[in-house]
Amino acid sequence: MDKDKKVQQIITIEGIYNFIVLILKTVVGFATGSLAILSDAVHSLTDVMNNVVIWMVMRVASKPPDYDHPYGHRKFETIAVFALASLLVVLAVELIIRAFSAEAEVPITEPWALGLMALVLFLNITVTIWERYWAKRLDSDILMADAQHTLVDVLTTVMVIVSWQLSTLGWWWIDKLAGIGVAAMVLYFAYGLYQKVFPILVDGYAIDPDELSKAVAEVPGVKEVRQVRSRWIGSKKAVDMRIAVDADMPTLESHDLAHQVEDHICQRFNIVDTSIHVEPYLGKENKRSGGKNK
Repeated sequence: MDKDKKVQQIITIEGIYNFIVLILKTVVGFATGSLAILSDAVHSLTDVMNNVVIWMVMRVASKPPDYDHPYGHRKFETIAVFALASLLVVLAVELIIRAFSAEAEVPITEPWALGLMALVLFLNITVTIWERYWAKRLDSDILMADAQHTLVDVLTTVMVIVSWQLSTLGWWWIDKLAGIGVAAMVLYFAYGLYQKVFPILVDGYAIDPDELSKAVAEVPGVKEVRQVRSRWIGSKKAVDMRIAVDADMPTLESHDLAHQVEDHICQRFNIVDTSIHVEPYLGKENKRSGGKNK
């Protein structure tokens, strides 16, 4: 819960920052007549909306398990990361369209306007570094995704400033080339995010089954590991398994053994949710015959 509150605080601070950047870009865009800067201001508006959505999603993801969501609400965080990646793809498409369809208009340039855009660039870089630091410290996928989004803002701002200045010299083709290059970077970042969230959304395993089975077999009293399954719940790991113990082991001892297994694997693999089913071990021959011979 402390982690979730910290993530919400960071998202709130970044939302305020994005709103300030939106105002600065809008002022410069209207003052200079630069379509590139005005388009970037629209992009900043989507950033503000993103922060609002993420903040709302994090409030839901931090809720404890309930009747309708017995595994908790962590996958709402994964869905938010997926949405951010999708927005990056939309941004890339917008940049490509702008690169091929923008008319060769010559905006004006003012020292104060260039200074404001340089300030925006500096703020973007600072916020990206700050947010990546907290994303790694809190192990938050949602913050890392948003930090990568802010890094795209850095690249976009560089492209806008360069194309804005060079367009005043008549080199309109450099603006198109920069737009295509930034779009390619955006698509690359989005691809990396998709690689992270797709295994979670399709219930890919969180821990290698062979490694997990070997770790369970290390616990004295475990005769056999018959089934191991793991999955991601947001950024957390959950495991359920079936283990076999001596058939004549008392119920209380088998229950204690299951707790030993749970403590062992939770400590090694940082698991937050486990379900262990204990079965009697009747030997290999009885196992092959379905355990009918007693």
